[in-house]
Amino acid sequence: MYYLGLDTYEEGEMYIKGEETSGYTEKDFENYRKKYIGNIFQNFNLVNSYTVYQNIELVLLINGYKKHKIKKQILKVIDEVGLTKYKNTKVSKLSGGQKQRVAIARALIKETPIIVADEPTGNLDSQTANSIVELLHKVAKDKLVIVVTHNYNQIEKYATRKIVMHDGKIIEDKKIEVKEPIEDIKEDIKYVGLSSIPKAQNKRKNIGILNKFRLGIRNAFNIKIKFLLLFAVFLFITTSVFAGYTSLKKKEYDQSNTGYNNYFLDTSDKRIIIKKKDNSEITKKDYQKIEKLSNVDYIVKNDLLLDARVNIEIDNMSTSAQVKDIETFDKNLVYGKMPTKDNEVILYGSKDSFYLTNPEQRILNAKCNIRDYSSNSLTESVKIVGIAFNEDNLYVEPTIYVGEKIANEIRKNININSSKIQTEYNEKIYVSDPYQAQYKVVPNKNVPKGYAYVSRDMNYLADYGYCVGDTLKISVENMYFKDNLKVEIDRTYTEYNFEYLTGEKDYKTNNGAIYVNQTEYENLFKKGNYQSSIFIKDVEKLNNTLEELEKSGFTTLYVKDCLQSYMGGYEQIIGTINVVILIVVGIILFFISYFIIKIILKSRNVYFSTIRILGATRKNAKSLLKIELFTILNIAFAFVIALIVLINKNIIINEYIQNLISFLKLGDVVIAYIILVIISLLIANTYSKKLFKKSAMNTYRDEEV
Repeated sequence: MYYLGLDTYEEGEMYIKGEETSGYTEKDFENYRKKYIGNIFQNFNLVNSYTVYQNIELVLLINGYKKHKIKKQILKVIDEVGLTKYKNTKVSKLSGGQKQRVAIARALIKETPIIVADEPTGNLDSQTANSIVELLHKVAKDKLVIVVTHNYNQIEKYATRKIVMHDGKIIEDKKIEVKEPIEDIKEDIKYVGLSSIPKAQNKRKNIGILNKFRLGIRNAFNIKIKFLLLFAVFLFITTSVFAGYTSLKKKEYDQSNTGYNNYFLDTSDKRIIIKKKDNSEITKKDYQKIEKLSNVDYIVKNDLLLDARVNIEIDNMSTSAQVKDIETFDKNLVYGKMPTKDNEVILYGSKDSFYLTNPEQRILNAKCNIRDYSSNSLTESVKIVGIAFNEDNLYVEPTIYVGEKIANEIRKNININSSKIQTEYNEKIYVSDPYQAQYKVVPNKNVPKGYAYVSRDMNYLADYGYCVGDTLKISVENMYFKDNLKVEIDRTYTEYNFEYLTGEKDYKTNNGAIYVNQTEYENLFKKGNYQSSIFIKDVEKLNNTLEELEKSGFTTLYVKDCLQSYMGGYEQIIGTINVVILIVVGIILFFISYFIIKIILKSRNVYFSTIRILGATRKNAKSLLKIELFTILNIAFAFVIALIVLINKNIIINEYIQNLISFLKLGDVVIAYIILVIISLLIANTYSKKLFKKSAMNTYRDEEV
């Protein structure tokens, strides 16, 4: 087949129109085949998965003809070879003679000056063979028809030149006198009118981009089993890429959240702490404005509770616990009921915690003391009416859910512990130290409003050695508010009257304290909310929410930004390792997919060899392969995206996958798609490089074997 430009030769020389071909490149031979040669093969070399029409159309599409301009010509040439009623039949269902007629029609419509028929009757019965020979004779009226055969007798009466070869050498070459037209041709064989075929002998074009996509997409679906197998492979590749990518994103996200802060207990990535820029109290109107923001899920007004830790005491046992507002309780009660009174609470914790062992007998409906964690002062006595467990069976710090009254008491104690308290007397300032009795301001129920009881030692600070009747100014200040209380010194206490005046017994420990009315003291700290926390719906919209809050007059603090990492500064190294692992997995995925696709596509080698024989270049064949794989990849990708959407909308419920895809954003989908396209192109390039490194006929022979 070297004279067709389909194969290579090692000895001798070949000339085309007197031109030596030793310097011909593969592209030169491709142009030669396209321009001069039409082929009819013993084994037909048809695309079995194509119809008769598509097989004939194929050669024109490859040679650059537009689909809408060739339909009439194709139908006419099909009619001329007597196959009109089979035009939409797949050639795999045709007889041998019918297939050969398709091959002849395909060679004719290409409109080349030379048609080479290689053993065109070798696989046919004698009657069908005679009809094919007669058809070729008619074709030879306008073309040079070269028939390669071992059965010379079959075509002898039509031949005009006979060349006999043996062991690669010509042993006979003679011209035969032109015979008169044969009259005994069967009536059903029509004359092939070449005027019906597009004239492009010297104006052949390369296959256009539309024809490439048309054939590539057709090839994707023309063999169902092949499509399903490739679809399964690309589905595996797509899900693997998404799984690997989302797992990496989740890992990075989890690492960014694995930190600690010595002040904030609730370190949710959805928490934003706010305060007004002028440090004033946050009003009801302010909360209404915040609630209108689209990304706000809910507001914890009494924000100080989120970071409060208290001691809870039951049956002489004590444990620390977080405090949360009962309105934020979203767990399932295992024992008891929801609180209905101010002093009723819910306790939440780990099921296997020693503290919650046999809760129904030991804890449910039990009285519980709540003490401030830092000062250990008694806040309130409450009743546990509900118990809930962590459903993940993981350890969690106990949490006590309280109502508004208890929450306000705890907030008051937090304000006390976080405030600077000082007393001004006789134009001097004395700071209250919670760890020292001297000048410490202490609330006491026995002290009348507007008055104070002080140690007799205060007389040494008075102008005339007597302080009773003098005024004290008690001031409190923290990061949010200032307040003060003016009281008159009404009594002084000594070791002998201390218990009588204050009701307390430990004079030695408390000597030097300034006792004031309990209600007036607590009113200094019973303030509204100066700080609140907002919990957002979508972390991806964080920056927009922060901007909206800033414009509304709030100073913001995103809690996640305050975390100190447990990694000790190794996050970047770990991130790099994760990326390297993902790349390695991608490479392994590529090789696994390549070898599977190589096996699936092995049956397609004949197809690609055939289109090269018909005039397609190696580059054309490679493009068709890429489009075929790219089409199936896009279908698999669309299928996975549809599944993701269904899972996102809870139409398909899978918590694990829902958790993973929650990290997928539009940009991530684009990145994943680019990765898949790269893998697909690498597979196509690697496969085609190996497939097309041989000549068209060598590839074809290998597959025929």
